[in-house]
Amino acid sequence: MAKKILLIEDEAALQKSLGGSLTEEGFEVLSALDGEVGERLAKSEKPDLVILDLILPRKDGLEVFQSLKEDESTRDIPVVVLTNLEKIEHVEKVLEMGAKTYLVKANYTLKEIVEKIKQTLASEELKSKNK
Repeated sequence: MAKKILLIEDEAALQKSLGGSLTEEGFEVLSALDGEVGERLAKSEKPDLVILDLILPRKDGLEVFQSLKEDESTRDIPVVVLTNLEKIEHVEKVLEMGAKTYLVKANYTLKEIVEKIKQTLASEELKSKNK
């Protein structure tokens, strides 16, 4: 069964290209263009991984992340932050909150992002097997 990935990203072009790349790799991709829809989808669909931008309309990524971590049903879903925010305080904050990795969009190619996502899922699968 394909792993389900929720992509919460307001840039339609990036959402389309990254979503397409992930689909080609065999993942089921759910998409949200704003934080409110993304949070609702995460809670109803329980994806295997969330890719989260921090700068989002309607509800910013930090609020969405906080809400997911506070909800028992979504607390353990791994989150990969993919954003343009490079300030060290943003990086530290989301890593403290439990993000699996923090990627700055400008620093990675689409292929590298897909590889990081695959690595994150593989390491999460390994952790759950070793519990």
